[in-house]
Amino acid sequence: MATNFYFNPFPSRLGNGNSVTSEQLLVEDLVIEALKIYGLDVYYLPRTTRDEVDYLFGEDTLKEYRTACPIEMYLENVTGMEGEGDFISKFGLEIRDEVTFLVSRLRFRYAVNGYTRPREGDLIYIPMLTSIYEVTYVEHESNQAMYYTLGRGRGGNVYVYALKMKQYVFSSEIIATGVPEIDNTMKAYYPRTRISLSGGGTGKFVNDEIVYQGSSLANATAQALVYDFNPNTHIDIYRTQGNFVSTVPVKGSISNANWSITLISDAATQNNAYEDIIDNARIEAASDNIIDFSETNPFGEP
Repeated sequence: MATNFYFNPFPSRLGNGNSVTSEQLLVEDLVIEALKIYGLDVYYLPRTTRDEVDYLFGEDTLKEYRTACPIEMYLENVTGMEGEGDFISKFGLEIRDEVTFLVSRLRFRYAVNGYTRPREGDLIYIPMLTSIYEVTYVEHESNQAMYYTLGRGRGGNVYVYALKMKQYVFSSEIIATGVPEIDNTMKAYYPRTRISLSGGGTGKFVNDEIVYQGSSLANATAQALVYDFNPNTHIDIYRTQGNFVSTVPVKGSISNANWSITLISDAATQNNAYEDIIDNARIEAASDNIIDFSETNPFGEP
C-alpha cells in the first residue's frame, strides 16, 4: 500500500540540511501560539562562566548569571511538582521538587542571544512562584505526540525542548541580572557580614551601593555591597571581596559616606534565608574547646 504522495510529512534530506514544508512551518507557528496562550512568562538566566575550569583544583570557577531573558514556557506538570518532594534527613530539610517546562526551539533561539539551545546548569526564574529552578537535563526529543505532527519539524528535531529542572540550591553564585525582581529576591541568599560603626561618621550608605576601604574604589583593598545601614550602629554587607580591617574607614562609592569601623562580625549570616553558613562558625567554636588546632599543634593532638 502506497502513502498519499500529495502529503509528505517526512521530507527527504537535501544536502547538509533538511527540507522544510510549509505545513511544518505552520505547525511550528501554532505550537508557539499555543505556548503563548497556555504558558507562563519566565526569565531564562544563562550561565556566563561556562566552560571555565580551575585546572589546579579540578572544578568549575564561581558561577555567574549576568543576564535574564524573558520568554514563555509551558508547565508540563500541571497537576503538581514531581521528584522526591520534601525530604527530611539528618542534614535537615531538603526540597527536591522537580518540574518540566516546554519551550519552543525557534522562540528560544530568538529570545536568548548567542544560544542555539538551552543548557544544563542554566537557571529559570518563575515570577508566579517567585522561585528559581536549575536546568538538569534538556530533552531535545520530547515524547509528546502532538509535537511530531507532520514529521520532526525544523532542522531535523521536534518543535520544542523539554527542560527537566529541580529547585535551585544557592551556593554563593553571583546573580546580578539587572532585573530588580530577580536581584532583590537573590539578595537574601548571600551570607552577610556586620560591620559595627563608631560615632562621628558622615553621610548615609545607600542599599546595594559599593562600599570600600582604600584611597579610591579602583585601588580598594576590600569592597562589598550594602545590604542594610543603621546610622551610628552598623552596616550589613554582602558579596565581600578582600578583608575589611577596623583601622581603616569604610567609604560609599555613591553616597560618599565615610565611617570608622569598631568591629567586624559574621553574626549577620544568621539572618541568611537559605543557608546555615553560620554553622561553620559554631562548629569551629565548639571544636576549639575540645581540640587544639593552633600553629604549635597543627594535627590537633590533645
